Amino acid sequence: MKLCFATNNAHKLHEISLLLPASFVLVSLDQIGCHEELAETQDTIEGNSRQKAEYVWEQYGVQCFADDTGLEVAALNNEPGVYSARYAGSQRNSEDNIDLLLKNLADKPDRLTLPRGAQFKTVITLVLGDITHQFEGIVKGEILRGRRGKGGFGYDSVFLPEGYNHTFAEMNTEEKGRISHRGRAFEKLLAFLKSQ
Repeated sequence: MKLCFATNNAHKLHEISLLLPASFVLVSLDQIGCHEELAETQDTIEGNSRQKAEYVWEQYGVQCFADDTGLEVAALNNEPGVYSARYAGSQRNSEDNIDLLLKNLADKPDRLTLPRGAQFKTVITLVLGDITHQFEGIVKGEILRGRRGKGGFGYDSVFLPEGYNHTFAEMNTEEKGRISHRGRAFEKLLAFLKSQ
């Protein structure tokens, strides 16, 4: 089955392509001729995911899926949430976002009822013609006081997943893919596709 993954993010495309069985052909936005940046103007992760997937279907007629991801930190009223990519401003710089997050959590203690507790949430919207489905993946963990690891992207260097001693940035792509929020949402998507 040919599916477009509605993203221009090479990191996300690579992660998903490693998980996709050979029976599926994954194409990028670039490969279908979509060169514009997809709008993310909704106020929820679910809404942004749906907005992007529906746009690709309506404008290009290609069956597709789109994701949106947010980091939700309990002590910050689930911020940055839907604004994770632009938490520190419209420049969408990961290092600036991490700096602001660590600053906002500076007075929160470690491990006492997990006040630095957080979760990554990914929602994937699949558009198959007139039918739309959504799949959610969540991984819980905590925000460290400083960066660890050189891999990954976004907030990976400060996020320690529950039950692990390595941040996402210290894991290789395959290890992260097995436990990540995106991997969990994608597993649900794949199970659905196989059932059709």
